[in-house]
Formats: sequence, structure tokens, C-alpha cells
Amino acid sequence: MNRNIRATSNHTAPADRYDAIVVGSGISGGWAAKELTQKGLRVLLLERGRPVEHVTDYSTAMQAPWEFPHRGRKTFDDTEAYRIQSKNYGVDETNKHFYVNEIENPYVQTQPNEFVWARGHQVGGRSLTWGRQCYRWSDLDFEANLKETIGVDWPIRYADIAPWYTYVEKFVGISGSREGMAHLPDSEFLPPMPMNCAEKHLSATVAKTYADRRVIIGRVANLTQPKIARGVCQFRNLCDRGCPFGGYFSSNAATLPVAAATGRLTLRPHSIVTEVLYDDRTKRAKGVAVLDAETGKTYEYFSRILFLNASTISTAFLMLRSTSARFPNGLGNDSGELGRNLMTHSKINVRGHYEGFLDQYTFGRRANGIYVPRFRNVAKAHPDFRRGYNYQGGASRPRTSPADVQAGFGADLKEALTKPAPYWNVGLTGFGEQLPDPANVVRVSQTVKDKWGLPVPELTWRWLPNDIAMMTDAAREATAMLDAAGCRNIVAEPISQLRSTVHEMGTARMGRDPKTSVLNAHNQIHACKNVFVTDGACMTSASCVNPSLTYMALTARAADFAVKELKRQNL
Repeated sequence: MNRNIRATSNHTAPADRYDAIVVGSGISGGWAAKELTQKGLRVLLLERGRPVEHVTDYSTAMQAPWEFPHRGRKTFDDTEAYRIQSKNYGVDETNKHFYVNEIENPYVQTQPNEFVWARGHQVGGRSLTWGRQCYRWSDLDFEANLKETIGVDWPIRYADIAPWYTYVEKFVGISGSREGMAHLPDSEFLPPMPMNCAEKHLSATVAKTYADRRVIIGRVANLTQPKIARGVCQFRNLCDRGCPFGGYFSSNAATLPVAAATGRLTLRPHSIVTEVLYDDRTKRAKGVAVLDAETGKTYEYFSRILFLNASTISTAFLMLRSTSARFPNGLGNDSGELGRNLMTHSKINVRGHYEGFLDQYTFGRRANGIYVPRFRNVAKAHPDFRRGYNYQGGASRPRTSPADVQAGFGADLKEALTKPAPYWNVGLTGFGEQLPDPANVVRVSQTVKDKWGLPVPELTWRWLPNDIAMMTDAAREATAMLDAAGCRNIVAEPISQLRSTVHEMGTARMGRDPKTSVLNAHNQIHACKNVFVTDGACMTSASCVNPSLTYMALTARAADFAVKELKRQNL
């Protein structure tokens, strides 16, 4: 298979008519391009950022620490340019080229709380830097809104999406262990990565101490067995530089090469989609307007169907800017829900030291951690909050630090610093589900513009009492589990340091009723049937489970439906 993804020249326009246009080349956009081209459609894939070729453009993937001018550390200028994203990602000299410069790409935040929005403006988007944790949702997630009369009911259930989970998992490659848990369904797994001795000890202690909890290895999109044109994970844990082995799933390594091999994909980078064009006569979208980020020229491209996969906030922002006589408040916004119900996961860390297994160490750098599935509000209701949280974490044995050794100089000090510390670091990070709240919104800023003179998104977002109560419990229970395992020096982040993850969801939710939702059960805009939204914007609730696998399954499902509807001449 040809692994190269050829982009069109930025200074010439490709043909302007296609069967389908896909906006965004990240995880869901890559899947849309793959599925639609494989089903026979000519697809134009538009990416606002620069081209990135698999292997060729992973410029730092094989560099040693001493080959970086600042040994991998951020400079003062970098600290300012990546201030917000660094709160959830380790943005540094080795990977900053895969993150946007926040000074050049601002967004507006109103009070009361700060929303961490990470962006990757390049072919592949954040599929080059994501954490790769992949978990199926269950009906505990899909039925929660209805049972608790919060937000609106999901228009689908687990049975609707389960075959599509299986479909995408077989292509992606997810390593993990079968656990037989109804509220965290098993995937089609490759062999799991091993836990280290300290993690096995924590797992055994938790299983013995708590009837409702278990510690398992993370379910991660890193290959433990090779796939066609992709090698296995090398346990380097340098994934966010790009993997030249194809050991983890990304658009660049997996979906886009397959789409390109069909001969039906046209990829155009440096293409900022400014508007979805609506045709009042046909009552359908007819295409998009594009600003070339390099030349400043504008183009229009036309298609029979459109998939919007620019990421949660960017997709909502594009739809809000796509106004017409039919949709004066944004494309498909008859319900007034477009831009509302922005959700994420809450996040808090607890860590401690375990002073056993001092005769053992780890081999390699496993690109994965441990996972504690949700146990709150599963079998019985918690009195203080709704929904639940999981933990992701791990154990590692650090090197001895100068503070851990006796004062010394020269060769003796150097020798001491090559030895492992007399303890293991053990940490658990709670990820909690945020409830949909119509006051958490994305708008079009009326005051701030970017360097192209275009308006930027404006966010108003806050934590609710439910989030505070949930994460207070998460910190307390993580502390108790580490204590039960014999950890010492346990430190829990104060609740005042609660922060958002990069799992933004909502803003164009699916639903059963066009009066209260933007999309239907097939991810179509209710009032504009040839436009599909399958990135995080479509989500009706947030679960506490990482969402990317669900985006992929929904995208494959929607693409299959869209092509069938085209053949039936319904679009």
C-alpha cells in the first residue's frame, strides 16, 4: 500500500466538485475520509493546518535529549505560547510543533472557570498527540440522561453502536484485557501490556479490599501485534513526537493512507473553512467557503454530502458562523442548542511513594498506564453526586535525586545518581463526568480576531457543585486505595486545583427531538440532512470514559448510513 498522503498545491485550487467534503483530518475526520473513499465516493479532505507526512515529518521522533538546543525543555517564549495546553499536555521542545501557538491562535474565555482547549493544526490533528486510551461506552452512559431527566435522551443505545465499535477496533488495534464488566464492555483486544510489580501489588490490594473495584491495565491504541503496514509499539513512550513505526493509531499512519490508496482522496492543507454554504432552493448544504491560510485567497468547493470533523469547539464555531436566511442563528440551529452544553472531564491527581520491591525495576517505557473503572453510581446511588469517575495512573521507579543521596562530589555523586530511588512513585488521576449545562457555551467573539481577520471562539464555562462533590470523593478514595496498598507521603491535589481535560464534547448534540437537539440518531443535522457531525460536538453526555473510540464508531456508522442514503437518492 502506498503510505504517502499527497496534498494538493496550496497555490492552485483542485477541482471544485466532489461527492463528499470532510472538514478536519483528526481522528474522526480521518475515519470519515477512509470510509467514504472506500465506499466509492470522491472526497475532498480540508485541513486548516500544514501537511504532515507519516514518518517523513516526525522531525524529532528519533532525536536524543542532547540533540535539542534546550535539552527538551520549554523556553520562556514557549511557556507563554503554550500556557493553557501545558496544563494537560506535556508541551515542550520535542513536540511543540504539533500544538498551536496560543498567542497566534487566541480564543476568548469569560469567567468563571478556565477551559483547557488543546489544538493541533496539521494533517492528523490531535491524532498525533492523543493519549490513545480507548474504551467502549455502555448503556449506563447512554441511558443516564433519560433516567435522571438531565439534558436530553441519547437517540441511540449500546446495541446500536456495538457492531461499529467492533468494526473500528479491528482496524485500530487496541491492546487490553478482557474483564467481563457490563458497564465497561470489552473490546476486540490485542494482547495486553504488562503491569509492573508495584501496579500488580496495587491491583491485588484493591481487589482484596474493595468488592466493587479493580485495577486493570489501560486499553490503549498501541499495537502489541503488527498490522499491515504498521509495526508494534517499541515501548519508547515518545508517541507525541509521531511514531515512525506506526505503533500507535493516528490518521497519518492508518486511515489516511487507506483513503489515499483508493485514488479517490484529495487532501488540501492550509484550508480554513469559513462557512458551510446553504442552498435555499434544495434545502441542503451545497459546499463550503475556504480561506487559503498561506495565500489569503478564497475558494468555494461543492459536494453532495458534508462531514464536519473539525473538533468539538471548532465544528460548533463553524456552524454558528454559517448563517443564511433559513438559518440566521447558525446552520441547523432551529433548537437554539447549537454551541450549548460544552462538556469535558474533570481531573485531579493523587500520588504517593511505595517503599517495596527495591530489588526490581522496569524494562522499557510502556506507553500506557493502569485503569480503575468507574465504581460510583453503578450498583447503588451515591448521596452526594450523580454519574461517576474512573482513575488512570501508574507506578514507576524514578532515579535517585540529589535530595535522596548524601552530599558528595565528582565520581561518587555521579555514580549515586545512576541508581534508582528507594521507592516507587504511584499515582492515580481521577477523570469525572461533567453534566450537560446549557450555560456552558461556545459563541462567535464580537471583539477578537485572528491573524487572518477572522473572529475567534468565545467560551463561557464553569464547574458545577456536582463536579466539586465528585472530585472531592475521587481524591478521598484514591488516597484510601494508595494507603491500603502501603503507600506513604500521599499527596492529593486540592479541589481548588480542579481542571478540565482535553476531552471537550457537546455543542451540537444528538437527540430524538429537533426542538431540543441539533442532530438525529444518524448524526445528521435535523434540518439539513446532507450534513453530518461525528466529532465531539455530537455528544449528548460526556460519560467519564475517554470518548475517542466512540467518535470513531459513530463516524463509521454515519458514513455507512450516508452512502446508503445517497444511493437511495435521499440526499
